[in-house]
Amino acid sequence: MGREDPRYLVVGHLNKPHGTKGEFFVWPLTDHPEGVFVPGVVLLLGEEEANEPNPDLPPLRVDTVRPFQRGLLVHFGGVEDRNQADLLRGRYLFQSVEELAPLGEGELFYHQLLEMSVFTGEGENLGRVVEVFELSPSDLLEVRGPRGVIMVPFANHIVVDVDVEERRIVIDPPEGFLDL
Repeated sequence: MGREDPRYLVVGHLNKPHGTKGEFFVWPLTDHPEGVFVPGVVLLLGEEEANEPNPDLPPLRVDTVRPFQRGLLVHFGGVEDRNQADLLRGRYLFQSVEELAPLGEGELFYHQLLEMSVFTGEGENLGRVVEVFELSPSDLLEVRGPRGVIMVPFANHIVVDVDVEERRIVIDPPEGFLDL
C-alpha cells in the first residue's frame, strides 16, 4: 500500500513575538535552516497537529533573519508590530517539499523511511520501520515485526541498501545483534 509522500514539511515553530517590531523567535525544525530561513523565502502557516498548512492563514515571506540563543529571530513581510505577531504565536511553519533544497546523492528524507520493509541479507523479513530517532552518533530505526521491536542503527556498516522505489531496506547486522 503506497503511502503518499507529504506535500509539505514542518520547518519551524513561531515560538513567540520578540520586541515590538513584529519580529519572531523561531525554533528551526529542519536539518537545513540555512536553506529555509533566507530573505525572500515564502513559508505557510498551520496548526500543530496538521500535516498541511491552513489555507485561511496568510503566507509569510522571510524579510530578515538573525541567530538568537538556540533559535532564530525572523522578521516576516507584512508583520509590522507585536499585535500582528501575537495573532500568529504558536503556529508552525510549513514549506512545500518541491521548494526544499534538493537532496544530495544518496540522501533521503526521513519520512521516506517510514513503513519501509527491513530484511537481512539472507532475506529474513524483520518487519517495518515505525519510527526514526535522530541521535548521535547515528540515527536509529525502530523496526516492528516477527521478532518484536528491533532498534537498528542507521549506519553504513549495518544498513547496506535502501531502495526507495521498492520500499525496502537491507541490513547486515553484526553477529548476535538479532539475538539481543
